[in-house]
Amino acid sequence: MTLQSMTGFARESGQDSRFAWTWEGRSVNARGLDIRCRVPGGQEAVEQAVRKAADKLFVRGNVTLGLSVERRDQSGTSYRVNRELLQTVLGLRSKLSGQISDAAPSLEGLLAIRGMLESAEDSESDEEVTERQREMTRTGEAMLAGMAGARAAEGALLDGVLRTHLEALGVLVEAATASAAAQPDAIRARLRALVEELMQADPRLSEDRLAQEAALLVGKADVREELDRLRVHISAVGELLDDGKAVGRRLDFLCQELNREANTLCSKSADVDLTRLGLDLKATIEQFREQVQNVE
Repeated sequence: MTLQSMTGFARESGQDSRFAWTWEGRSVNARGLDIRCRVPGGQEAVEQAVRKAADKLFVRGNVTLGLSVERRDQSGTSYRVNRELLQTVLGLRSKLSGQISDAAPSLEGLLAIRGMLESAEDSESDEEVTERQREMTRTGEAMLAGMAGARAAEGALLDGVLRTHLEALGVLVEAATASAAAQPDAIRARLRALVEELMQADPRLSEDRLAQEAALLVGKADVREELDRLRVHISAVGELLDDGKAVGRRLDFLCQELNREANTLCSKSADVDLTRLGLDLKATIEQFREQVQNVE
């Protein structure tokens, strides 16, 4: 399956004999799935249908959807006065008489009040309205499919970037494994030389006690376990990338595990080259993690 990004954009338009409409959708990164939909009044059924389609199509992302509708033919549009609002306004004028100017309100002033003028559309049958809503829903679903395609296209690019980082991690782990400081024999030889120097400097020191301390230091300095776990995590990441689609959360968790092992490797290292490799591992893991934040 193709890896999915959470970033995408799409626009789709439709029309009938009376109206033209446009759906626009965009999505960005989010921890979960958050769908926000804005439609004109009266299109709640369309909103519900498109929102449900988006919920089935996406797993994560902040998804914003918008529907705009325009009338194509304005010749059939007429207007009427909202008589109820007009009576309310005139009633307030009577109540406020003496408190404000008694000058009669102008016609222009009354008509400028929001809601005073209402459009009187030509009547439509329920069948016509229902069919238009079906078409608006189909257009919305087409827009969602376009957004899913955009997210998949970016996901394919992300897949390449992530695999490049993953390959770099594998190379660094093998380099750390091959480092002389990571080999138990090299660690023992260095400690043996240190013990001999200490014994020559102070013969009263217990050789058994020094041997015990050396053994403890060897155990603490041995990073083979961390390197083994790094290999396991890298392999698990590769399997998730092959699985594709909604793997972002699991990848993010593995990034934390990779970083934990790299930190331990650096803290246990007493060798400059091994420490440098550990720091390179941490930097590459962070680059990988930043890209994972875009994965669904």
